[in-house]
Formats: sequence, structure tokens, C-alpha cells
Amino acid sequence: MQQIALDIGLRTPPTLDNYFPGPNAAALAHLQQWLPARHQGAPSEISRPQGAPSDVWRLDGAPTYVWGPEGSGKTHLLQAAVAGLRAQGHSVGYLDAETQEPAAFDESWAAVVMDDVHLYGDALQHTAFSWFVQAHALQRPVLAAGRLAPVDLALREDLRTRLGWGHVLGLQLLDEAQSRAVLRQAADARGLVLSDEVMDFTLRRFSRDLGSLMQLLDGLDRYALQTQRALTIPLVKSMLENA
Repeated sequence: MQQIALDIGLRTPPTLDNYFPGPNAAALAHLQQWLPARHQGAPSEISRPQGAPSDVWRLDGAPTYVWGPEGSGKTHLLQAAVAGLRAQGHSVGYLDAETQEPAAFDESWAAVVMDDVHLYGDALQHTAFSWFVQAHALQRPVLAAGRLAPVDLALREDLRTRLGWGHVLGLQLLDEAQSRAVLRQAADARGLVLSDEVMDFTLRRFSRDLGSLMQLLDGLDRYALQTQRALTIPLVKSMLENA
């Protein structure tokens, strides 16, 4: 049976705390160090860039590039990092493939974050390279993500090589056991009683990538609350009929 993804509308804002790593624990740990202000006792190798705001830190000056298939959590991690910095009161340069009129580099930015770089056309590649060079000159951290490893990116060579010379972190999709663990943990966090039967039903029918699983739980949580019904297979079917 073909799996489908939900489009329910309600989404939980991405944070590092609500990212379910599964096989991607190393990438999560790296991003937690990338935002050490949210963790006490940050590792000693993390240092503050000269001239940067006093509570903005970097790992070692090298950029971080996260790559993996669609649904592995790349955008979640990047948006969580942006939200973490903004929560500390910092501005961030953010660029993705949907950006129509990218801003000029701003020296007040605490970091530069670039998502979906594999989709960048010539104009966005020019902007990304300019941002990258200026961020590096000012010792501002760069965090980027794409679907392919740096060596396979069809980008201008000077940008592609810069994306690949720092920390390169590959992400994997969740397997069925990990998907079950994610659903169970997320349901418990929401106070939802998720039976094995409902879990079997949903995993057979819906995409098991991380974003779809979280979207599924958000939708089920909201619909169960609106209808004042227990979380059952008929409720899932009813939600789909009324979506």
C-alpha cells in the first residue's frame, strides 16, 4: 500500500529538544554544541569568535553542512538553530531555495544559515558564496543543508568546496522500529494514548519520515481534542475524511 503524508496545518515549532534523532544522534549532539548557550558546561573546544556578540559561540570556525534524503530532519535542525539564536536576541542571515530577494550580508548577524542548497540557482549561489566569505572573515558560524553530500552538489565550485571543508554530517531516515519509538515518545509527550493497533494502521499508510510523523501527531492531537474522542482507527479515518 502506498504511503501518504498528511497536510493538517498545525505544526509544532522545531526545536532541538523536539527533534527525535534515531540514527542521527551525532548530528543532534553537534547542533547542541553549535548552540552551547542553551547548555551549561559547553565543551572546552568551543570558543567565542573575536568581535561576535558575547554569548554567540562557534565550534572551531569551520562551517557545518548537514545532508540527507528528504524527511530526514535537515530543515528541522536548521530552523531549530535559527530559533535558538533568535531566542537569545540575535539576528541571523537565513537563505533557502524559496528566497526571492536575498538581503545583503549584515555584520550584525550572529550566524548564517542556508537550507536546500542543492536547489540554488545562479543568483542564490552568488548570494550564498558572498555570505559565506563575509561570515568567515568575521568569524561568524555558517550552517547549511542540502539533499546531497558536498562532492555531489551541482553548484559553483568555490561554493561547493567551501560547504564541504568543515563539519559534514549525513542524516538517515528512520526505520520502522525507530518510527515506532518516535511516535510513542511524541504521543506520550502530548498525553495521547496511542495503541499498537493505531500505530500499526498509521505506519502502514503514512510516510515514516520525521516531518510527516510529527505532522501526523499534531493532526491527531488537535482532531482528538476538537472531537473529544479517543485516539482510535475510526478517528484517524474520520480525520482524513474531514482534512
